[in-house]
Amino acid sequence: MATLRPARVCTALLAALDASEGRSRARKRDQTPDAIGLAIRRDLLERAARDDPEPDGFEQWLLDYIDASPSPGAARAMARTVLDEWRLAHRTEWFAAWLEHGAHSEDAPDACAPRSGGLGTGRARDS
Repeated sequence: MATLRPARVCTALLAALDASEGRSRARKRDQTPDAIGLAIRRDLLERAARDDPEPDGFEQWLLDYIDASPSPGAARAMARTVLDEWRLAHRTEWFAAWLEHGAHSEDAPDACAPRSGGLGTGRARDS
């Protein structure tokens, strides 16, 4: 399998996050903790997509993100999840394929239009 770039994986994970936000809006309980966690996760994924660290340096990039965070405990939890998903994308074809196809979810606001930015091996392009 070709080496995946962090920017491409994180861009695809942002599509899955969009679906998560759609689900959370439907809940009838206080969602403040959810919103805080999702904001930290979104920031981490957007920064990783923008910075596109080298695949071999992605774990160190995540540690640096945690060190620079004003909320290192929450950042550590989100970074651990992203690292697990990064590893899963490299080890399982079904997860990589799901990300490649836009991380489609029936819970997404517009389930018929998945977010662009599936997986690939090239560097992220500036928009």
